[in-house]
Amino acid sequence: MSSDPPETHRYASPPCMAGEIAPDYFDPFGVDAQQARDVARWRRTERERLRVNRQAMSIENRRAVGEALAGHLRDLLMERFDGARGRVLSAYWPIKGEPDLRPLMAELDAAGVTVVLPVVAVKAAPLLFRRWTPETRMVRGDWNIPVPPLEACALRPDIALAPLVGWDDAGYRLGYGGGYFDRTLAALSPRPFTIGIGLTAARLSTIHPQPHDIRLDLILTEDGIQGPQEQQ
Repeated sequence: MSSDPPETHRYASPPCMAGEIAPDYFDPFGVDAQQARDVARWRRTERERLRVNRQAMSIENRRAVGEALAGHLRDLLMERFDGARGRVLSAYWPIKGEPDLRPLMAELDAAGVTVVLPVVAVKAAPLLFRRWTPETRMVRGDWNIPVPPLEACALRPDIALAPLVGWDDAGYRLGYGGGYFDRTLAALSPRPFTIGIGLTAARLSTIHPQPHDIRLDLILTEDGIQGPQEQQ
């Protein structure tokens, strides 16, 4: 168990509105700074396009996508992790039209899975992961996103879900632009098994990976496992 930073910091859920906060984020240690800026500009345009398309979905379609994804994730966890009972799984609180897996989070909690939610404790630093249960009294974080309170237990995940704005067949994720998820994966040892959660329609031919981008272990959409993993 790890301890959280002092209460003087402000807290928020992970990916959330990082795109608005750091829209020009790119790795300053990249080999070609101009190329990195071009990629950041292209990502910003694609990010906005994909978010607009996602939020235009009807409530019925969103519900159907969430239910389909929950079914695929349930099957995946059972097949590869024996249901993940006794393991720590990092989920996410849905925002901006993201697939809603909260019913499955409650189901997993009841089945003995330790569910945590990522929290931004310090800007531009790796995320923390706080314990969540259906009874957790959530508080509002920096961007008005519900997060577990400061006193919730902080744990390291064995499995981490990553909401996707976009994705490619190589297993790379287009997120919200703040770099929090990649920064966190780079800091965690051992690294959790990472599952990208997104829409089939959000597939890109490539996200033009940069030095800071970390490939996900698997990508899951409403149509099942995508990318190179689907052949395994």
